[in-house]
Amino acid sequence: MSRYVFKLPDLGEGTVEAEIVGWRVKPGDVVAEDEVVVEVMTEKAAVEVPAPVGGRVVSTTGAPGDMVPVGAELIVLETESAAAAQRGAHSGAAPAAVPAAAVTSAAPAPGSEPRAHGGGNGAAAPPPEALVTAAGGRVATSPAIRRRAHEAGVDLRQIAGSGPSGRIVAKDLEAYIARRAQPTPLRPAPKAVPSARAAEPRGAPAAATEEIKVIGLRRLIAQRLSEAKRNIPHFAYVEELDITELESLRRHLNGKLPAGAAPLTYLPFLALALIRTLRDFPQCNAHYDAERGVIVRYAAVHLGVATQTPEGLKVPVVRDAQACTLWELAAEMRRVAEAARTNRAKREELTGSTITITSLGKLGGIVSTPIINAPEVAIIGVNRASERPVVFEGAIAIRRTMNLSSSFDHRFVDGYDAAAMIQALKERLEHPATIFIAP
Repeated sequence: MSRYVFKLPDLGEGTVEAEIVGWRVKPGDVVAEDEVVVEVMTEKAAVEVPAPVGGRVVSTTGAPGDMVPVGAELIVLETESAAAAQRGAHSGAAPAAVPAAAVTSAAPAPGSEPRAHGGGNGAAAPPPEALVTAAGGRVATSPAIRRRAHEAGVDLRQIAGSGPSGRIVAKDLEAYIARRAQPTPLRPAPKAVPSARAAEPRGAPAAATEEIKVIGLRRLIAQRLSEAKRNIPHFAYVEELDITELESLRRHLNGKLPAGAAPLTYLPFLALALIRTLRDFPQCNAHYDAERGVIVRYAAVHLGVATQTPEGLKVPVVRDAQACTLWELAAEMRRVAEAARTNRAKREELTGSTITITSLGKLGGIVSTPIINAPEVAIIGVNRASERPVVFEGAIAIRRTMNLSSSFDHRFVDGYDAAAMIQALKERLEHPATIFIAP
């Protein structure tokens, strides 16, 4: 019987430490080689760390939120006992090789009676047939859902998955949490006499509080936004746009699409107009390298697309956006945003943007003050588009308008240049034909 000490490996790109986001195993568990044992967060991305050998978990190092340096002890495995356990498991009637992603439904315990669905407290145990686990006791789901369940104190083994092969998807977890939060139905109380009101307790305590540890991506978001707001003197500039003609063009182009094709939104038009505008304002398509004290201007536009995900805000990147057509931009922006939401984005797709576009869609409001995505020096925000009466060519007319809310690093982009860039961008968007005409 021997022990294998697995240390945190070098995760690349100069990583010196990583944060424990969540353990997938605990002491006493038996793990197979290459089975994911822990998820960690570096300064670049979330990483799932697999076991280099099979064995029984003797101990783990670090709790969620702890920082572990590269080369430090991460997990200790007892290898021979795991081999014996695996041999014992293979000697039964179960198949010898079960893929890690395979799932099975647990049968009801002998003599037990399933509870009816929908009754009682939502926190009560579900019927046995709803228990879905993966081979080796691991539930089949995504890292984001595991993290959400951990934060909510939910045992994923109590949830019936509706995804392929019983995989738990986001709606399954949210439905379970919603059911658990429902109060236990009470029997109707006997009608009280008016004097009974005097017996009601007064000054009842407020609802219980909940403490959520800030770890993983949320901690990284908080850290980076705090640093950006603290270190970058933001210059905000808001301009109103008349996008009536742009809306007409957008509707016309969408009307030509085949059935089932994704319609164009305003963002691809904004992105293409911004790319054209940056040719005259290269100081806005740049990084500030604080360590070397230099501004790095880019000829290529690597467009960041701020995207809300279940884990928090991410900025996937459209590489070399200046080489894309309108349709290619639209497709690529959708692709990288969806990859970010589903945790399928590659590490290089989440870093390296030179300027960022952010939009809250229908929640865009009238004005916003976006925070610069350092080390960039500019960010362009899109607010809500709406129709309203305005003075147009000397008369009151109903026009479609929208505000652009932008922020610039005032150390390197003067107010005049920031305003001039937004005015040039406005002109292109208000006269959309100019977006497609080479300067």
